[in-house]
Amino acid sequence: MTTERVNPPELSPPTGFSHAVVASGSRVVFLAGQTALDADGKVVGDTLPEQFERALGNLLAALRAAGGTPADLARVTVYATDVAAYRTHAGQLGRIWRESAGRNYPAMAVLEVVRLWDQQALVELDGFAVLP
Repeated sequence: MTTERVNPPELSPPTGFSHAVVASGSRVVFLAGQTALDADGKVVGDTLPEQFERALGNLLAALRAAGGTPADLARVTVYATDVAAYRTHAGQLGRIWRESAGRNYPAMAVLEVVRLWDQQALVELDGFAVLP
């Protein structure tokens, strides 16, 4: 098996990680955790829905750069600093997901964490995809 590191230029330059790793053989793409970072490495968005939309967009950008589509997502984990707020905004977050990734949902989990790497981040998404 070989792996290819993919770091698209429209994402913040990675430090100590790759935005996506493509494994040849079974074409599994492992997606690093994505927060609401812009291309300059700054968290954007003040609300959970704003940050979720950006974090999901970053996750999908890494996936597309690796040759995948949202339909290829097999697993996504959502790390939220406030699960109660996540549940409150679940309807809006679901609409954001459907507009960005469609209705082919991956296996998912939502976990509450004390904080994320970027202190201003409210949410982070990671996962993996299986490409045809």
